[in-house]
Amino acid sequence: MSDQNITTFPKDAMNTPYNHLKKLAISLENIHLNELFDQHKSRFKDFSQSFEQLVFDYSKQRITQPVLDELVGFAKQQKLDDWIKKLFSTDTINYTEKRAVMHWALRLPKQGSEHQLLANQVNEQLERMYALVEKIHQGQYRGATGEVIQDVVNIGVGGSDLGPLMVSHALSDFKVQTASPLKTHFVSTMDGSQLSDLLHQLRPETTLFIISSKSFGTIDTLSNAKTVRLWLEKALGENDTVIKNHFIGVSTKPEKMTAWGIDPEKQFLLWDWVGGRYSLWSCIGLPIALTVGVDGFKEFLAGAYAVDQHFQKAPFAENIPVLMGLLGVWNTNFLDMQTHAVLPYDGRLKYFASYLQQLEMESNGKSIQRNNKKVELRTCPIVWGEVGPNAQHAFYQLLHQGTHSVSCDFIAPVERYNAKHFTYVENAEALAIQHNLALSNCLAQSRLLAFGNEALAKDELDHLPEYKQYEGNQPSTTMLIQELSPYTLGMLVALYEHKVFVQSVIWNINPFDQWGVEKGKEIANQLLPVLNGEQEDLSSFDASTQGLIEILLGKNNG
Repeated sequence: MSDQNITTFPKDAMNTPYNHLKKLAISLENIHLNELFDQHKSRFKDFSQSFEQLVFDYSKQRITQPVLDELVGFAKQQKLDDWIKKLFSTDTINYTEKRAVMHWALRLPKQGSEHQLLANQVNEQLERMYALVEKIHQGQYRGATGEVIQDVVNIGVGGSDLGPLMVSHALSDFKVQTASPLKTHFVSTMDGSQLSDLLHQLRPETTLFIISSKSFGTIDTLSNAKTVRLWLEKALGENDTVIKNHFIGVSTKPEKMTAWGIDPEKQFLLWDWVGGRYSLWSCIGLPIALTVGVDGFKEFLAGAYAVDQHFQKAPFAENIPVLMGLLGVWNTNFLDMQTHAVLPYDGRLKYFASYLQQLEMESNGKSIQRNNKKVELRTCPIVWGEVGPNAQHAFYQLLHQGTHSVSCDFIAPVERYNAKHFTYVENAEALAIQHNLALSNCLAQSRLLAFGNEALAKDELDHLPEYKQYEGNQPSTTMLIQELSPYTLGMLVALYEHKVFVQSVIWNINPFDQWGVEKGKEIANQLLPVLNGEQEDLSSFDASTQGLIEILLGKNNG
């Protein structure tokens, strides 16, 4: 990337959004959210946005209108509008790997796109995947012995596991009817623990394995794949029919899949311009399509596409992913908040925080700018979280009365068991009451975090000891979706994807590489021959590693 495409911010210049924001942060240090709400009676109306089936309330963030105006000015100074255009193009904005970044192309409509060649390329693979999904659902896909497939195991790691796992679990209520029972499982751990628990539950004759690996060289994934291949061959024999009928491959490397033994007809292709953590929209999403069906997967893509359009067209002050990104910058860089909690009040979003940990921290956990200089601002905060009702009994004590400042995202569906989709659910009335219990807790927790003692009943405050008091002033955002569905989950994921990109532009970093991940794998390859007994010389390792290796090899018992 040429120097003229590099944007840096002049922190030393007095009349810049950055310096204005620093001054505003100082002026707000001693102003509580209670005062901000008292001073600004239309705060919810002015600091919330609606888009289709989603409401984004950021009124409990510690901001004022001048702060928001300066944040938008900061984004414009960093040429965010130009970068959004570059993202939705074929430019090689992942400059360290010399690749374009086009995960957005995975959700382009089949017809009517200005990127029709890309849409054709993507939809060719998706249509092949849809045909396989229909075949499996109809009970027409059979294993080597002629029996119908009843279990599908996705073998992947990182983006090839976290995304499909998160979405498949979240959309389990939308599971389609199939000709015979079908279960989907996920395996990612390199130590074999998941496989050990899983294989004794499955029958080789009725199990299909998906090997999902962008490079088809990830040792975690291939190690698990080798183990299940041996398991199949031990039960069904060593022949090409077993591999052909019991393995699907998803990768950018068809030649590697073929060399491993996967039938070319059972291979689905990815492209270098799709990062692993952005790949769930592609055929990496096969487990998702097997869960929600072809129509459900298309709805998932459509929700993301709607957000893509919103991100490109909405003014920054009304643009939800832009606002998400700028609020994160405000909290991290101006209010010095270094952690961010994601708290869904819906058990189906159990894996959402784990998914976002990779999306955000692998993307923006960087310290070198695009101009190869050290960053001038702190980058990605530590992202963590849990399903809200569980979290309340775990770490909310720290949020409410601890010494750390933490920003939070609360997420909840407006409707659940009383929604159209759940007319068949037994005890729907009782379950709807339980959903209201979850919603009341979601609103109560964000209220207490923001307002502290002011959220308590007045008579409760009399003679309240210090250890029962709440300072509040912890900022949060609340996102309400009408119902958790393939469409709205597609929207949610795309919102966070674009939030990450917005922040990368502000921080002037490349969010699409992950060199820190790669180096650890290389060092592991240096150690593996030693642990396998193929190398005895330990002199190249530090004293700690040498000592630990000796214990692992049984050479040091005391």
